[in-house]
Amino acid sequence: MTEAASILYDLPSHTVRRTVVSGMANNVYLITAKATGAQILIDAADDLPAINSLIADAAHDSPGGIVPHLAMIATTHQHWDHVRALGALVSQTGAPTAAGFEDVEGIAAECGVSTDRPLRHGDILSVDGITLEAVHLRGHTPGSIAFVLTAEKGGAPIIFSGDSLFPGGVGNTGADPVRFTQLLDDVQDRLFAPYPDSAQVLPGHGDGTTLGAERSSLPQWRERGW
Repeated sequence: MTEAASILYDLPSHTVRRTVVSGMANNVYLITAKATGAQILIDAADDLPAINSLIADAAHDSPGGIVPHLAMIATTHQHWDHVRALGALVSQTGAPTAAGFEDVEGIAAECGVSTDRPLRHGDILSVDGITLEAVHLRGHTPGSIAFVLTAEKGGAPIIFSGDSLFPGGVGNTGADPVRFTQLLDDVQDRLFAPYPDSAQVLPGHGDGTTLGAERSSLPQWRERGW
């Protein structure tokens, strides 16, 4: 399944677009800095032509004749369904890559791509006009990273949560209670605690949510164990 790219947010300084690819309905996100044209693509999951269409659709997201350019490809985690087009996109564009430190080996094993910028919790991933905070969320994979786009004036932060947080619960932890507890603890301590209810959550599959919509369910998630 591939869906047409669409603008999710048209903000004063950035646009955020999404396309949905593959039979697993993976979300691919593209952030463009309006002032500079720099772009960060999050999760080159599959279907290079669809990703190229997403990039082409953003050609006019920088006003004043600035030509957008892909400055970074960021990966939320190592699972194969999130990296199937990574090698082809890197070969095509030469863009550098970023991912969680603990998932670097797994990404290389899945698609043969080395990670130029391994990230640890709290690291800042910055290109010209886009700043993302790396939030390490352990449990779905060892190095899963949520990328947080800082709130613009009068707006809300945008959290690209990968497969660690969805509407209705955290990501799959393989029925392992230790991994589940770790992931829920990290999501609670590193997302729900520091960020406001207005924070937008854009997951690796499916529709988005807000922290406010999910916050009251945290005790229920812990009790049910998934």
